[in-house]
Amino acid sequence: MKDSDTLGTVAAMIHEVAGGELAFDRTITMETSFNGDLELESIEFVALAERMQARYGSEVDFARWLSEKELEEIIELKVGDVVAFIDACR
Repeated sequence: MKDSDTLGTVAAMIHEVAGGELAFDRTITMETSFNGDLELESIEFVALAERMQARYGSEVDFARWLSEKELEEIIELKVGDVVAFIDACR
């Protein structure tokens, strides 16, 4: 199953971009929200997109996918949504 491998990779990327922030104080799961739980800033989303590009190449265009979302969808975005997107692209 791809989900668990992808979740581990995405969680590691979040830890990298969040530095010593909230992400290190909690376990990142499929239900973890970027806004409510992790409180990621927009610059951290950019850094996350760059790491995904480096890891997965052009087949996973996180920045484009995110730009197609409505504001409400972005606010409610969960790690599981990103994991599902990555797995669907591969």
